[in-house]
Amino acid sequence: MRFGLLGTGPWARDTHGPGLAEHPEAELVGVWGRRPEAAAELADALGTRPYEDADALFADCDAVAVALPPDVQAPLAVRAARAGCHLLLDKPVATTVAGARELADAAADAGVASVVFFTLRFTPETAAWLAAQKGTEGWLTGRADWYSPVFAGSDSPYAFSTWRKEHGALWDVGPHALSVLLPPLGDVTGPEGVVAAHGPGDTTHVVLRHTSGASSTLTLSHTVPPQAAGVAVELRGAAGISTLPERPAGGPRRSFLRAIDALIESARTGEPHACDVRFGLRVTEILAAAESALGLPQR
Repeated sequence: MRFGLLGTGPWARDTHGPGLAEHPEAELVGVWGRRPEAAAELADALGTRPYEDADALFADCDAVAVALPPDVQAPLAVRAARAGCHLLLDKPVATTVAGARELADAAADAGVASVVFFTLRFTPETAAWLAAQKGTEGWLTGRADWYSPVFAGSDSPYAFSTWRKEHGALWDVGPHALSVLLPPLGDVTGPEGVVAAHGPGDTTHVVLRHTSGASSTLTLSHTVPPQAAGVAVELRGAAGISTLPERPAGGPRRSFLRAIDALIESARTGEPHACDVRFGLRVTEILAAAESALGLPQR
């Protein structure tokens, strides 16, 4: 499958680009970025060519992999879908429901496959854990705690991310939390099933009511000190207590290779993937409901 890469930031340089170059069933056709000089530099490092015109890249590709801020991603991905490109998207697919819905509709109208790279869903250990929990009945509660020091003195390459500073942990790591809670607990019961409150810094607390009758809580933060950082996911119910396995060392590239596999398979079979753009739209709807519950202006 011929891929174009959209984006030149850390995620594109460290994960998307090397993953596409490494994958045996992918051909990296070229790179487009908002800064042509950065696209040229990354293309040279990956042994491919830069494109100054995104639509020209779409015309030369079967698929695009997007490593851009969500509200830059969404309109570009709409154009790519309309050009007939399959979509390997980043989370969240957009930070407005309207933007996410336009993207989902464009993919459906064009008949292209889509996969949203929720990192944990493509990690083998997490995928196996989720499959087991989804097949277990009687879950009553769940919790997902994402404590990150991105904006609290860490050396994260995302510390200068403009969109993360604007939207906070709710939109950056909230999608990860939802991606592992929704499969075992079920969908959220509309906007009335979402309650949220502010914590210190950008910390957000969210309480969800699920269609299964279960409830869950999310605590999301990019502003805890490094010594307080950590990720934990837990389910409780008739089967007892189950916790998310620790993420293995080695970074996200292994998971990204599996996301490429998933897109190629979905395009080949025509079967939607569980993490397709429609799921990405649902995640955006839930996060927007949490934002509304916080009393923030709706974009």
